[in-house]
Amino acid sequence: MGLLSRVLRPRLEATAHCDLPCGVYDPAQARIEAESVKAIQEKYQANEDPAFRARAIQIKEERADLVKHHLWVLWTDYFKPPHFEKYPQLHELFNKATKAAGGGEGGAKSSMDPQSGQQVLDHIAEISDIFWETKKG
Repeated sequence: MGLLSRVLRPRLEATAHCDLPCGVYDPAQARIEAESVKAIQEKYQANEDPAFRARAIQIKEERADLVKHHLWVLWTDYFKPPHFEKYPQLHELFNKATKAAGGGEGGAKSSMDPQSGQQVLDHIAEISDIFWETKKG
């Protein structure tokens, strides 16, 4: 039994700070969806057609949900305790970003004001800066 265990034991151990080898996470995914949210909000403001506006709202809400999804993946899968120790504002920043993307009061999902879309983009830019700092180290 001892010989079999030694033969079948892995000879190489790989470790990573994230679920998969680095390179699969990027805040750009959330930023692209947030850019879509803001662009839809701007187009909505410039168009009076009720059918267009209804469709714009639906698509914008879907995109806002995707922003939240991509942020949550970064928050829960990429960032680890050492990151939160070095950047103690991360938890609050992710909370603000996901709420800004969401359907609560003033959130981009429930607002057609492009300023709400810009607020999400601003939060994502802060997260992105920290993300790229962590990739250096």
